Amino acid sequence: MSPKPFTSVWTRERRGTREQGLSRDQIVRAAVELLDAEGLDALSMRKLGARLGAGATSLYWHVANKDELIELVMDEVYAAVVLPEDADWRETTRVFAYGMRGAVFAHPWSAGLIGVVPALGPNALTAADRLMGAFVRAGFQGVDVDYACTAVVSYTLGATIPEVAFLGTVESSGRSIADLQAAVDPIMMKAVADRPNLLKRYRDYNAMEVDPLVARRLAFEFGLTALLDGLDRRRTGDS
Repeated sequence: MSPKPFTSVWTRERRGTREQGLSRDQIVRAAVELLDAEGLDALSMRKLGARLGAGATSLYWHVANKDELIELVMDEVYAAVVLPEDADWRETTRVFAYGMRGAVFAHPWSAGLIGVVPALGPNALTAADRLMGAFVRAGFQGVDVDYACTAVVSYTLGATIPEVAFLGTVESSGRSIADLQAAVDPIMMKAVADRPNLLKRYRDYNAMEVDPLVARRLAFEFGLTALLDGLDRRRTGDS
């Protein structure tokens, strides 16, 4: 079997807007709105066309298929990650991390597409270029630039995507986080009863009565700061 050729909406020439017709930007914005409202499973060319008051044929003038549409909406998600061009590397990295985290929270359906859909659009590439440029200006050299970028991206998404999934589980349960935690608490206490370190941490955590969402934000900040401190030591040779 011959390998499937790679195709992307970004590798073919963009068609112009038909007179009095839809533009690609209109289609993408409407698709994002549909995805935000109803989720990934609800997206179809027919449904999107109905939302725009147009037939699916009108959409195909700009978008060859659903895969191309997904590429376009993902780059629209990355548009929220706006990095400064000449800022300090730590500031740029923080802007990236919190911008990417915020974008995924704003569009939870995107969490399952990151790493699956090629990130070849202008917004994704601009963010990647500026993040890389920040490390270059800071003095990282050679493959360390790539490794630093990968570390930041991996930490950001690795911390954010499971959190988005958790919030989705909470929402689908029809309960609040507090109610769900109260229901799970007896099960957890039994599960960790013979694991002293986990038991102590679980009891201490419950005693603090911290808002779980606040706790997760604090944990994200802790991890990001630790990562940047480690990168800084490597940059200065103090590792």
